[in-house]
Amino acid sequence: MTDSASERRRMAAMLASKGILTSPWLRRAVEAVPREQFLHPGVFLDEGRAWRPVTALGTDSDEWLKIVYSVGTLTTQLDGHLTADQASEPVTGVPTSSSTDPTTVVGMIEALDLNADDQVMEVGTGTGYSTALMCHYLGEDNVTTIEVDPQVAARADAALESVGYSTWTVTGDGLLGQPRRAPYDRVIATCAVRRIPYTWVRQTKPGGIVLSTVGSWPWGTGLAKVTVGDDGTAEGAIIGRSSFMQARAQAVTPVAGDLSARTAYADSERAVKVAPLLLEEWVPAFLAQLSAPGAHFVRAATTDGARLLYLFDPERESFAEFRADSDGWIVRQGGPVALWDNIERALAAWQAAGSPDIAAVQLRVTDRAHTYWIGEYPELRWEHRLDAAY
Repeated sequence: MTDSASERRRMAAMLASKGILTSPWLRRAVEAVPREQFLHPGVFLDEGRAWRPVTALGTDSDEWLKIVYSVGTLTTQLDGHLTADQASEPVTGVPTSSSTDPTTVVGMIEALDLNADDQVMEVGTGTGYSTALMCHYLGEDNVTTIEVDPQVAARADAALESVGYSTWTVTGDGLLGQPRRAPYDRVIATCAVRRIPYTWVRQTKPGGIVLSTVGSWPWGTGLAKVTVGDDGTAEGAIIGRSSFMQARAQAVTPVAGDLSARTAYADSERAVKVAPLLLEEWVPAFLAQLSAPGAHFVRAATTDGARLLYLFDPERESFAEFRADSDGWIVRQGGPVALWDNIERALAAWQAAGSPDIAAVQLRVTDRAHTYWIGEYPELRWEHRLDAAY
């Protein structure tokens, strides 16, 4: 018969063997904190076109623990309200809360470089599992965790109490941080943000670290790690690929409706210099978001099956439409912003530089702008001013 303690030890050993779990204190936490306590009332398993609800009460205990300690993200809420105990059969919906893959959770906590007396602010409590791992080392009084969804926050608070942590669980907008408990030594976000809010930098001590996924596409996002300086700025790098649900306040509404109407009036048409299929790859997608903030990448097809690709910036009423022909791809662009021109220049420069990985991207955050760059290449430098709309 499977038991939780042995499953925790197995998972810890597996994460250690992959080089993800390296700190002795964090291994002790992974072996001590029961993940199943943070998955009440249940989870939704992805079956392709639907989500199958699975609850602890309705599942064989061995099977349930196998699910709990699988190294994968487990969806715990759909459409901002639906939990597994409220569904008796597979349902459709959009995930809005989850227990993130332990590989990602542990890797991010390792990247925080925690010290035993650090004060931490976590943005995005979710189930509370990552909160508990940090509380195990730092103590409950040194962890402040913020969750925007009241129902999710209540479940996480109950789960944390059940394993002995009466930590500072706050219901609110994590993009604002929690000034009353500031300053912090570390800030970690378990959601994706378009850019690191300067409020987080202001609430972090000099020498402290802010760790967050940046970007707004479902893929092509990066894990930013910046260190706060004495002058109130923060500087660091994208340390790897990362994928999280978008912060609720920044959730992107998918572009839908009549795409032909959106692209009816083009200002230009030409052959592309770089294939738009690159946007389906992780690093080019990240660079595209830097080059054209606010742009959405959309895939579609004609009635006869011909593939179509689009870029839309609804706020700026701009678009780029790509059509394949016998010689490659044609791009039609319209609106005040030439979306593809900006992206294409960056992708061409990236290829000329040897197609470096996402970890080559540097980042500086001030109270006025976010600046990203790769090496000394002028075409691979992006400044996003905070007074600009995107």
